[in-house]
Amino acid sequence: MGVAMSMYDANWPPRPKWSVDNIPDLSRKVIIVTGGNSGMGKETVTALLSKNAKVYIASHNQARVDAAVGELEKATGHRALFLKLNLTSLSSVKAAAQAFQKLESKLDVLINNAGVMLPNPKALTVEGYDLQFGLNVVGPYYFTRLLLPQLMAAGSARIVNLSSHGHIFIERIKWDTIRDGPERQKTKPLDLYNQSKFANVVVACEFARRYGDKGIVSTSVHPGLITSTNMGRTMSPHSLEAIELLIVQFNARSIDSALRCNFSGDSRC
Repeated sequence: MGVAMSMYDANWPPRPKWSVDNIPDLSRKVIIVTGGNSGMGKETVTALLSKNAKVYIASHNQARVDAAVGELEKATGHRALFLKLNLTSLSSVKAAAQAFQKLESKLDVLINNAGVMLPNPKALTVEGYDLQFGLNVVGPYYFTRLLLPQLMAAGSARIVNLSSHGHIFIERIKWDTIRDGPERQKTKPLDLYNQSKFANVVVACEFARRYGDKGIVSTSVHPGLITSTNMGRTMSPHSLEAIELLIVQFNARSIDSALRCNFSGDSRC
């Protein structure tokens, strides 16, 4: 009963008391949103641009980002910037961090929004990690780690990792499942996904423990059950249909959780 009530509360919460309207002016703030060209990431970028932030959309697909940038500029009057980042390749992650460091001396907010759910079970990252663990955890962790000098230079910075309420079904990381092998192959894809979301929480808390006294607030957040996240792009049609039976429709309120972690002043891990 406890798990059932927890799932209900997390996925169908009461009307929020905090909204995008509460975000202060973000002039001179530098922000990166991974996967900010579609779904919830795009809505997040819309809100940040509307508050005058300088926003980098980190993504591997420049054509999609360029299209999104045009739409965002029409909607907000401000233009987002493209940062090439492929979270399934650690060399690409390193190159993206180095490219950003040549452009900016500080980073006020890093929103690790990009993710994948229930891809082809055979899918792996360039380095051979399970795709869900590699793209959802290893890539964002490495990207964050490399950008620590710029985050600390901001004086008071925020890191937000988009997690999922699915993390409550995991008690520990099974390290023999994060790379391909017999244990991974016999583990259900949804369990691998939930494990990656559990790891997001662990990583967020560890960054908070290690760097909280250096001006960095690190959090993880479950954004709620929503449809327009683009997470379903790698799912089979049957898996996507099953998931959508449980999901409420996307609306602008769905980004409130991630943004509140950055700008409400009461964020905690």
